[in-house]
Amino acid sequence: MTRYLKSFSVLILLTFTGLGVGTSTAFSENLNDLLVGEVQNFAPNKAPRELRDFSFMNAEGKEEKLSDYKGKVVLLNFWATWCAPCRKEMPGLDRLQGDMGGDDFVVLAVGQDLQGMKKVQNFFTKLELENLGAFNDKTVKSGRAAGVFGLPATLLVNQDGLEVGRLVGPAEWDSPEAKALIQHVISGS
Repeated sequence: MTRYLKSFSVLILLTFTGLGVGTSTAFSENLNDLLVGEVQNFAPNKAPRELRDFSFMNAEGKEEKLSDYKGKVVLLNFWATWCAPCRKEMPGLDRLQGDMGGDDFVVLAVGQDLQGMKKVQNFFTKLELENLGAFNDKTVKSGRAAGVFGLPATLLVNQDGLEVGRLVGPAEWDSPEAKALIQHVISGS
């Protein structure tokens, strides 16, 4: 319940700081028609905005950076193995990567597990996640750099590395509504 209230508080904060649904610029108006069903709580930015670069570890123990993915649309998900809503949405993220992942798009699920990559890899094995790459940042600096204060939190990042918007809380990311939103950003609309 406390995590839910924190996520809800962040959503209210995003709305009152001008990051919520209902912004009046042409950019967010184009997106507003797509904010239905599973992505109705997606909060588009008034215009795509700069996102601080950060690093995280891959399954091989090598450091990667968000900027390594520039040129692709990225669905950037912050999660943890102990977070029940995160656990629930991971299979959908895995299916989305399997369905849409490629040259133009990637799901980048960055774990925020203090216990490290072994915990993340065991979680992936247990849930039989086959399409997602295993990434973790046990320092949780990546989430802070992205302005994430509750989990799960998912940011949609365009090909230029700019944040289009975010959704705080879980969603079925392989739903038709989510895919339409992502395809809208891939096409540059």
